[in-house]
Amino acid sequence: MDLKQTIRNIPDFPKEGILFRDITTLLKDADAYEQLISELADSLKAYDVDIVIGPEARGFVIGSALAYAIHAGFVVARKPGKLPCKTMRFEYGLEYGSDTLEIHEDAIKPGQRVAIVDDLLATGGTALATIKLAEQAGATVVAARFAIELCDLNGRELLKGYDVDSVIKY
Repeated sequence: MDLKQTIRNIPDFPKEGILFRDITTLLKDADAYEQLISELADSLKAYDVDIVIGPEARGFVIGSALAYAIHAGFVVARKPGKLPCKTMRFEYGLEYGSDTLEIHEDAIKPGQRVAIVDDLLATGGTALATIKLAEQAGATVVAARFAIELCDLNGRELLKGYDVDSVIKY
């Protein structure tokens, strides 16, 4: 199946000039969703991943299914104030401002092998912040995987030195 055909394109969202790649249409198609997770799982077979980390919010949907498929634990990376226990945080720059991600301090043990998984690689800021959180916890980040990559935004450049791959490329 060509997974690109299951992605809905929405022009001028969230603002004029942006072509939004809506993954919800892929997720509602059981065969497409299964294929996506299978392709991501196959790409991680050689890495002996202990933990998959998915950033809020669509990273939860893809990351948790992938963690299940490869028999790994799953950790959520959330916006500030969403996690109930003591957290570690990483603040990162955006085009117009900054954002922050947090994980529980006890979410990852030092030395664990971690894969970062999200729906989209655009500029790479969220992925890099998630990687830095895992490394702060003492993990080894073995891979970063994405359902979609917007190649012209060069997010892969920000993640140089990490094994980066995506299933669908635009």
